[in-house]
Amino acid sequence: MQETLFCLRVGHLQPYSMSVSNTTDFTNPSTFILLGIPGLEAAHVWISIPFCTMYVIAVFGNFTILFIVKREPSLHVPMYYFLCMLAITDLVMCTSTLPKTLSIFWFNSREIDFSACLTQMHLIGCFLVMDSGILVAMALDRYVAICHPLRHSTILTNPVVGKIGLAVVLRGIILVLPHPFLARRWPYCRTNIIPHSYCEHMAVVKLACADTRISSYYSLFVAFLVIAQDLFFISVSYIQILRAIFSLPTKDARLKTFGTCGSHLCVILASYIPPLFSFLTHRFGENVAVHVHVLMANMYLLVPPLLHPIIYGVRTKQIRDRLLQLFTPKGT
Repeated sequence: MQETLFCLRVGHLQPYSMSVSNTTDFTNPSTFILLGIPGLEAAHVWISIPFCTMYVIAVFGNFTILFIVKREPSLHVPMYYFLCMLAITDLVMCTSTLPKTLSIFWFNSREIDFSACLTQMHLIGCFLVMDSGILVAMALDRYVAICHPLRHSTILTNPVVGKIGLAVVLRGIILVLPHPFLARRWPYCRTNIIPHSYCEHMAVVKLACADTRISSYYSLFVAFLVIAQDLFFISVSYIQILRAIFSLPTKDARLKTFGTCGSHLCVILASYIPPLFSFLTHRFGENVAVHVHVLMANMYLLVPPLLHPIIYGVRTKQIRDRLLQLFTPKGT
C-alpha cells in the first residue's frame, strides 16, 4: 500500500504520494490551524472563564501601574521606571496570545495566518527574554537601594536606566530573531495543525519536514543562557541583599525588608519555573499529556503578568497610596 502524506499548500491540505513528496516542497503555507487545548475541547468554554478573568486583571493592573507612575512625579525614579518596563512587556506578552486563545474557546476561530503565527512566536520569545532581563535590572536596583542607599541616585541615573532598558530590549530582539527566519525557510509537509492554543516555537518546529536540529539546539542554548545567566545575577543580588538585611539593627526592620524581598523571590520563581518546565517537556517529556503541556504554556504567559502588578505594585506603599488617592473621593 502506497503511503499517503498530507502537504500544506496555499492554506489547505492536499494528499500526495511519497514520490511527489521527495521532489516538491511547499515552503510558504498560508495558514495554520490551532487546536486550543487538545483533549479538553469540551471544556474550552469553562476554561475560558479563568483565562479571561486573569487576562482582564493583568491588563487592568499593568495599565494602572503605568498610569499612576506617569501622573505622579515622585515615582519617576529607577525602581518605577523598571516597573513600567515590566508592565509593558507583560501587556505585550499576554496580549499577543490571549485574544486569539479566547477566540478559539468562544468562536472556534482556529485559523491563524502563517506570517501572524511567526510574528506571535517571535513576540512571545522576545518579550519572555526581555521580561527576564527586567527582573535582573530590578534585582540590581534593590541591591543598590538596600546595600548602597547613599549612592543609589548617583549609580542608577536616568541615562544609566535608559541604557539598561535599551540593552534588555536589544538582547531580547537579537537572541530570538533567528527563530522566525529559520521557520519561514522550512518546508511544511506533515500537517498545518498545531496542537496548541498559540504558535509556540517548538510546536511549530515539529511541523517542519526538514532538519530542524540547528533551531532546536539554538533555542536550547538561548533558554539555558538566559535562565542561567539571569538567575545567577538575581541570586548574587539577593544574597547581598539578605546579608544586608541580617545586619539591620532591629527585628522589625529585618522582617519588613525580608517580607518585601520574599514576595519578589516568589514572583521570580513563578516567572522561571513554568517556562522552563514547558521548554523541557517539549524535548524530553514524551510521557507528559499534551493538555498538561498546553495549560502550563498558557500559565507562564498569564500568571507573571497577573502577579507582577500585585507584588510589585499594590504591595509597594507608594503605589498603594496613589491608588487609594485615585479611587477615594477628595472630600472623605
